[in-house]
Amino acid sequence: MNPGKGRSRLIDCIGQTLILAYKEDTSVLETTLQEVGCRCTVLRQVHQPGQAQYSRSFLCLLNHRQAWEKARQATAPTLIVEADFVPVRNFGQLPPSFDPSDPNLGIAWLYTCAPQVYRVTPTGYAVGYSTAMVAYVITPRSAQCLIDLADEIAQEPGPCAYSPWDSGIDYYLRDRGFIDYVPFRNYGEHGGVPNPEHRQNRLSVTHRADVLYGPLSFRPPYAQSETGANAAWEYLKGRIYGRVKGLGRFLLGKYLRVPVLISAERPLPVAWFALRRQLTLWL
Repeated sequence: MNPGKGRSRLIDCIGQTLILAYKEDTSVLETTLQEVGCRCTVLRQVHQPGQAQYSRSFLCLLNHRQAWEKARQATAPTLIVEADFVPVRNFGQLPPSFDPSDPNLGIAWLYTCAPQVYRVTPTGYAVGYSTAMVAYVITPRSAQCLIDLADEIAQEPGPCAYSPWDSGIDYYLRDRGFIDYVPFRNYGEHGGVPNPEHRQNRLSVTHRADVLYGPLSFRPPYAQSETGANAAWEYLKGRIYGRVKGLGRFLLGKYLRVPVLISAERPLPVAWFALRRQLTLWL
């Protein structure tokens, strides 16, 4: 069974779309999303007096918190994307990565980093884990929960310390009764340059989508240059990096862990989901 087959489109399952930016030019991303029916608002981070010593990770959290405040006040799920997200061409027509009827929807990632799949529901949706907040969907209820998390991080470890807060989103929401979803394939690419704090804290410097739902709508920022040849090579390197790393995680049992598979109530669907998502030629 194809995930989402015969069900509603992603665009039918979301209300507002919020683009998080600092000084980036978001015009191409805005146009692309608007063309598929998204109602876009750009939220730009404005540094306030007294924030000079804040870590980049905390400033990023503050920008997402601003979006969570708006999502909390909405009447439908909210799509949130960062400025360097590059959607695939058929973005709005793709099936949702989450069960639209689930009252306990926490977060539904449309782009994943270091993903894991826990189980596949009888209707074909994958419940799992991801880090990185490049593109995701949340509800008013889960938005309030994430605001609570942001307030906790502001207290400990505090705004000046580096915090990999995005890696704990799944645990925080699941502990509070929410269900988190991972996509069959990524709805787009992370096109940005590496965050220097990742290297300083011995984390993976670069992350790219492992598998895509289709060709991208436009060239990612990391693959833009003065000469077409160099741009094409940078794009190819980025996509090969993401693909090889994704395949490696699958073969090493990091995407679907052996203990998870053994203990699954429905092991065959989850194993088939994990394998089938890799059967794609798209770079």
